[in-house]
Amino acid sequence: MRQLFLLFFVMATYFAGAQNNTYDVKEHYNKKEITITMRDGVKLHTTIYSPKDTSKEYPILLQRTPYSCRPYGADQFRSQIGPNATLMKQGNIIVYQDVRGRWNSEGTYDNMRAFIPKKKRKQIDEASDTYDTIDWLVKNVDGNNGKVGVWGISYPGFYATYSLLSDHPALKAVSPQACIGDFFFDDFHHNGAYLLSYWYVTALFGYDKPGPTTEAWYKFPELGTQDQYQFFLDAGPLSNLDKYYKEDNIFWQQLKDHPNYDEFWKSRGIIQHLENIKPATMIVGGWFDAEDLYGPLNTYSNIEKRSNNYNTIVMGPWSHGDWARSRERQAVGNVYFGDNISEFYQNEIETKFFNHFLKGKGDNNSGLPEAYVYDTGKNEWQTFANWPPKNTSKQVYSLQQNERLGQTATREISFQEFTSDPKKPVPYSEDIKVVFTPRKYMTDDQRFAGRRPDVLVFETEVLEDDVTLAGDILAKLKVSTTGTDADWIVKVIDVFPPDAKDFKETQDHLKMSNYHMMVRSEVMRGRFRNSFEKPEAFVPNEVTDVNIELQDVFHTFKKGHKIQIQVQSSWFPLIDLNPQTFVDNIFYAKESDFKKQTHRVYNSSQIEFTVLNK
Repeated sequence: MRQLFLLFFVMATYFAGAQNNTYDVKEHYNKKEITITMRDGVKLHTTIYSPKDTSKEYPILLQRTPYSCRPYGADQFRSQIGPNATLMKQGNIIVYQDVRGRWNSEGTYDNMRAFIPKKKRKQIDEASDTYDTIDWLVKNVDGNNGKVGVWGISYPGFYATYSLLSDHPALKAVSPQACIGDFFFDDFHHNGAYLLSYWYVTALFGYDKPGPTTEAWYKFPELGTQDQYQFFLDAGPLSNLDKYYKEDNIFWQQLKDHPNYDEFWKSRGIIQHLENIKPATMIVGGWFDAEDLYGPLNTYSNIEKRSNNYNTIVMGPWSHGDWARSRERQAVGNVYFGDNISEFYQNEIETKFFNHFLKGKGDNNSGLPEAYVYDTGKNEWQTFANWPPKNTSKQVYSLQQNERLGQTATREISFQEFTSDPKKPVPYSEDIKVVFTPRKYMTDDQRFAGRRPDVLVFETEVLEDDVTLAGDILAKLKVSTTGTDADWIVKVIDVFPPDAKDFKETQDHLKMSNYHMMVRSEVMRGRFRNSFEKPEAFVPNEVTDVNIELQDVFHTFKKGHKIQIQVQSSWFPLIDLNPQTFVDNIFYAKESDFKKQTHRVYNSSQIEFTVLNK
């Protein structure tokens, strides 16, 4: 238990900035712990690190977090403060705050607290708390220059996005990173499918605390095994997990009570409110972020469409938060992407952004492009004036007979079928371990899945030229099932050539020769194929359209490689098991609801790629 808590703390520390082993924060900064009173009287714990050099004024860099301002105590210092080591060493006033209802702050916590557009008197939300915090800081912290920047990764990234709605005139630059955009599409859900692999951390967000505290008040369940697949398979229906989380876990009850995209979830989305934004924004994400990929891409696109501010996006070859870590070799799982990529981002992109808007002219001439994106096939940065780039076209590939993936459409009515058995679901990974927030699988070798009879494979011939995907992917499936419900998972895979060399990171039991690298994947819970608000059953054996929007990619399939598509109906235990018979609420499905069914994918199905023109 304590080890897991410490792991979360280490993650939060990493997210505060790049790891630093040579700079003594205590030598260069003073630390003060205070409480700031919000408009409704609630006091929020706030930690302020101010440069000891008082010969000049500094901007304020603020992070609001549900993960703790630790270490607590005026004489206890973090080893790293700020977004990165460069900004720390250059001098900034760095502020951390425990958000309302978390850790050493007062108040009641509300997971993804809903934004109130037109607040009255003492109504509060995270935007008002941010406003009140910034207002106090610029008026009371000595040596500040009146300009404030906000940053955060993951959940703190959500609070960074939220700060854009505060409308405080001192807020000049905001960088939401791996930011949650909507909990029905980020983290705990993907297109209505429940992310079972995140069930373990329900403890982190579900329990109320009695008051301000510097110690963890929540407990994680004891699984009693290191085999996550077997644990959840043995557990059976989701209702059997109630023995681990009782009514006092508020978030577990909310998940169960709101299986559809109802007002509860809609109100907690932040991206629909992102209009007329004034501060400069830099949205940051990782192409292989298993937790929050939807959020950054949709945060950027919504601001771009509905505001006229300075708005940029950075997407690198990272998993969740990798850009804030310091490592020479950047790899995700078995796949290596290059050296010092995070260091380049921290020094040449992030530092320039904050310095320009908090210390410099603050105009639109920042010296940075609109889109800084990393090609995960060529392993190189590219810049564009728009994202997705304008110089693209849509190319449609058909799921043809004989496992072929090609651009020639077929008029022949044919199909491939497979049996999906809830007792033998397709694993999302070969690894035998407990992974409470999985990341590595985003680039995992998919040969193990493609060799199963319940996974359909479609593949091009060896490519004679490079093909660069730069934007969204849309799977247009034509399917049928003998049941009344089903999940549909589509994976886009880069098949390496036989002479591909191993990396240092390649697992011992694997070879990069013919490696099947997952580039992008997504699930659609079939009941939501027409509406996330109003689920509907399949009519058995009736051909049905299921469209799946896969998130953007920037990846070159090199000459000599192949493009592969895999289609399956389970992805366990990344997502929970679909009973394959329609039930009102999967969280209350019974053992008898889970049925083996036969699914068909028709060869009129298509994959629409966004391809960068040569």
